[in-house]
Amino acid sequence: MNILEINDLRIGFTVHGLARDVVKGVSFRIPAGKTVALVGESGSGKSVISQAIMGLLPRAGGVTGGEILFRDPEAPVAPIDIASLPSEGKEIRELRGGRIGMIFQEPMSSLSPVHTIGNQIEEALLLHRPMPKPQARELITAMLKRVGFKDPVRAYSFYPFELSGGLRQRAMLAMALICEPALLIADEPTTALDVTIQAQVLDLMRELQAEMGMAILLITHDLGVVANMADEVVVIYHGEIMESGTAEDIFRRPQHPYLKALLNASPHFDMQEGERLVALREARPRAPATPKQEPPRRAGAQEEPLLAVRHLRKTYTTGSTRFFGKSTKSTVLAVDDVSFDIRRGECLGLVGESGCGKTTVSKLIMRAVTADSGEVWFDDGSRRIDVLGLKGEELRNFRTRIQMIFQDPVSSLSPRMTVMNILREPLAIHDRGEGAEQKARVKALMEDVGLDARFLNRYPHSFSGGQRQRIGIARALALDPELIICDEPVSALDVSVQAQVLNLLKDLQAERGLTFLFISHNLAVVNYMADRIAVMANGRIVELAPRHILFTAPVHPYTKALLKSVPFADLDRKLDFKLAAPGGASDMRHWPACFRPEDDGERLAHLDLGSGHLVLARQGADVRELA
Repeated sequence: MNILEINDLRIGFTVHGLARDVVKGVSFRIPAGKTVALVGESGSGKSVISQAIMGLLPRAGGVTGGEILFRDPEAPVAPIDIASLPSEGKEIRELRGGRIGMIFQEPMSSLSPVHTIGNQIEEALLLHRPMPKPQARELITAMLKRVGFKDPVRAYSFYPFELSGGLRQRAMLAMALICEPALLIADEPTTALDVTIQAQVLDLMRELQAEMGMAILLITHDLGVVANMADEVVVIYHGEIMESGTAEDIFRRPQHPYLKALLNASPHFDMQEGERLVALREARPRAPATPKQEPPRRAGAQEEPLLAVRHLRKTYTTGSTRFFGKSTKSTVLAVDDVSFDIRRGECLGLVGESGCGKTTVSKLIMRAVTADSGEVWFDDGSRRIDVLGLKGEELRNFRTRIQMIFQDPVSSLSPRMTVMNILREPLAIHDRGEGAEQKARVKALMEDVGLDARFLNRYPHSFSGGQRQRIGIARALALDPELIICDEPVSALDVSVQAQVLNLLKDLQAERGLTFLFISHNLAVVNYMADRIAVMANGRIVELAPRHILFTAPVHPYTKALLKSVPFADLDRKLDFKLAAPGGASDMRHWPACFRPEDDGERLAHLDLGSGHLVLARQGADVRELA
C-alpha cells in the first residue's frame, strides 16, 4: 500500500506578473512504512514539493496540474487529493500536523522563542486530539522521553534558546510525532548538526519509524544520509526527476549523468593524494592569481611557524537576576590550555562538535575576544609579534595579516552595500591606494575568485550562496593576508557548490602561498583540505596529527567517535548508529580512564606518539594499546 502517490505534479510561481514553472511533471510514491529520499541541489524543487504536500505553498505559488493522493491507513476511504483541497480548508488542516507531520530544516527559526517546548507540542496535540490538559501533559512528557530527553518533565518547561541544536531538533521531532502521523516529512533534518548528533537524530527517526509504522519522505542533499536511511531514492534537478529507484539501484548502478556527478562532487575518505573534487558545473574560468611578492626574511624564519599558540585560555561568565535582587552566575570554560603551531603555507584543520571551542579559538587569534591567559605569536619573517600584546595603531596595522572567511555568507555581507563597496571597504580602512587603484584591485579580486567584474554594482541578495561565499573569499584576500581563518566556510552550501569553493581555496593557496586555519565539523571536507588536523573536545585539543595518520590510526576515543559517526555514500559501509556516539562523543564518562583527568585533579598532558602525532592522556599511559 502506498501512503502517498504524486502523479504528474506541476507547481508554478508568479513573480512580478511573470509565471514560472518550478516543478515540472513530477511523479513518485511513498510506500507504507518505508523511507523515500528526495535528493537534489538547492533550487531543484524539493522543499516546494514538501510545501505542496502540507498545503503550505506561498501565496505566489500554486499547483497548476497533477495530483497528490494521500491514503490514510487508519481511515479505509478513498484517497484524498491534497492538490485539490483549499489551502485553508478544514480537511487540509486536519491532515497537516495530524496525519502528516513535518520537521523543518532550521529548528531555531521553526520554534517560537517566546513559548516553552511543552506549550508548543501541547498546541499541536490539542488542535488534532482534544483532551484534558493533565492527560495531554502526560502524553507530551512520554513523547519527550521517547525522543531522547533525559529529564522530560523538566524539558517541558524549557524555551528553545536553552537547548542545543540536537535537542531542538528532537523537540521538533516530538511535535511532528505527537499525533502519530502516517507520514513524516523531514526537510534537511540534520544539515546544521554535527556528525555525532546527526547520527543520534537519524537513529531516533529509524527507531520511531519501526515503532509507529510510519512512512518518511526524507529531503536532503547529503548522499551519505541517503545511503544509510532510504529504501527508495528520487533524484530531482530543476523541477524534473532525473532518476529514481531503490537505494540498491541508485548507488550501485547509477545511470543519469547528473546522479553520477552528485556522487563525484562529495568529498570522501578514499580520495587519492592530489585528487580534486569534480564540481557538477565549473564556475567561470579564472586565470591563476598573481603570486604574492615575498618580503625578505631573517635567517631561520622559514623554519619558524607562522602562528604559534601557547596555553590559550578563555572563560565566559553568564548570570541572571531574579526577584528581590538575587542573581545566579555560572562560569563556562570555553578554551582550556590550547596550544598548536601553523606552519607557513600549510592548512591546519580544527574539528570538533558544536560548543567545543573552535570558533572561540579563532576569535582569540583575531583579537575579537580577549583571552584570559596564554600567548599568540605571529612570525612575519622579520620579527616575532606578540599578538595578544598589541594595542592601538600596532593592532590596527597587524589586522591586515590575518583575515577571516565566515560561515554564513548571507549575514556576513552587508545587504546595503554593493559588491564594489564591500571589497573596497578593507582597502579604504587601511589606506591601500586611491580611488582608481582601489577599483583596479577590486576587479582583480573578482577575477581571482572566478566572478565577472560586471557584477560589481549588484547587491549580495542577487547572488547564489556559492557566489556570495566567493565574494567573502575575495574580501578576505583584499589586504594580501598571510593567514586566513576559514570558519565553516562551506557548511551552508550544497555539495556541488561546496566542491567549487573548496577547489578555489586549494588553488588560491597554491598560487598565492596562503596559510589556512580551516575550522569545520565535516571530517570529509577537512580530510580534503588539511595537511594536519587538530581535534577539539570540551575546550581542549585531544589529538593532533598529520591528516593521513589521524584518519588511518586515530587513538583518542573522541576522534574515533567522530569518525564512526560519518555517513558514507556507500551501501557496503553502513553507519552503525549504536556505536556512533553512545551518550555523546564529548562525554568523558564514556572514555577509557587514561584519557580522563585523575580524581586528585592531576592535569592531562599531550603524549608524543611520533611523526607529529600528539594525544591528550595521563602521563605514562600506554595509549597505543587502545589504538
